[in-house]
Amino acid sequence: MCDYSLEMYASRPAREAERYVTTRFPSGSIGLASPGDCTTAVCVQYDTRLHLENISSDLQGRLGVKSEEDVVFARLEHGAYRDGIRFANGKEVSLQLLGSGVGATLVETAKKPAVAARRDILERVD
Repeated sequence: MCDYSLEMYASRPAREAERYVTTRFPSGSIGLASPGDCTTAVCVQYDTRLHLENISSDLQGRLGVKSEEDVVFARLEHGAYRDGIRFANGKEVSLQLLGSGVGATLVETAKKPAVAARRDILERVD
C-alpha cells in the first residue's frame, strides 16, 4: 500500500508493467515513485509481484540476493515502517533499507480471492 509516512503526499495506485524507482521523499521516507516524479507516491497492493533491479552490492551480500530479483511486496509486522519486500529466499526488508534508486517493475498485481471475484460478478449481474 502506501506507508503511513507517505500519506502527506499525493498518491496513486500502481499499474501492471509500469516501472518505478525507490525514492526518498522530502520527509525522508523512501517509497515508490515514477522516475522523475518525486511528488507522487505509488501505492502497491500487498502480495503483488515486483521485479527489482540495481539492488546495492552491500544489500546483496547481507541478504544473499543478486542485483536483480523477483520479490513480493509485503506488509512487515515489525519496525516503524510497514511496507517492505520478501525475497524468494524468505528474507524480508523494509523499503527504507533498499535505499533510493532501486528499480521496480510491477510484474503481477495481487489476485482477488475467488469468493470476492464471484461476488463482484454477481453484483454486476443484479
